Amino acid sequence: MPNVPAASALPRRDQIRREAARLFAARGFLGVGVDEIGKAVGISGPALYRHFAGKDAMLADLLIGISERLLDEGRRRAGGGEGPAATLDALISGHVDFALGDRDLITLHDRELLNLKEEDRRTVRRLQRGYVELWVDVVRQAYPPLADPAAEPVARAAVHAVFGLINSTPHSLGPNPDQGERAALQRDGMAALLHALAHGAFAAAAGSAGVPVVPGAAVAPVGGSTAAEA
Repeated sequence: MPNVPAASALPRRDQIRREAARLFAARGFLGVGVDEIGKAVGISGPALYRHFAGKDAMLADLLIGISERLLDEGRRRAGGGEGPAATLDALISGHVDFALGDRDLITLHDRELLNLKEEDRRTVRRLQRGYVELWVDVVRQAYPPLADPAAEPVARAAVHAVFGLINSTPHSLGPNPDQGERAALQRDGMAALLHALAHGAFAAAAGSAGVPVVPGAAVAPVGGSTAAEA
């Protein structure tokens, strides 16, 4: 797991980002005031305005930043040139790492989009569409049955379903991000499970596009193992 710097070691603007994300995730954007965010980082509420124009600007910074980060990292991983199966593995691993490592941000990503101003919401949607298209392209290369033009809606639906699967994980974890409260899995175990479930979902989608999928004989991505072997 990557080392997370202590809040006191971060630049002030990043401290504000971290505490705003934590508070917004815990109580919702509308339930948190500027003064409370300031108190969490040891400054007055009005002093926050030296770093952000207001609470709306903080939320926009967080949500646009999340979307830019996912898209940039996705493009980096997709550019590795290691073949479609390895590329899909890398995309899945990256999104799983994000979901397990940034639980507050993934909560905001799922819940607070409607509280953005319209212009900022359009920016986030544009970035999200780019991220989805990247995944759809790689999934259709990795699972040949999904490359058929008629199967494109199936591939797209599978990508959204996998995002929902991975993004829901933080809500089921306990206070310790390294251990599931209910599943009693260490972080690495949860990451491996999510990775296998994602491939299982794509294999099932490929099966629905014309190749039967049965236990122990799942559709394999090009150049990779079957979901049952993952």
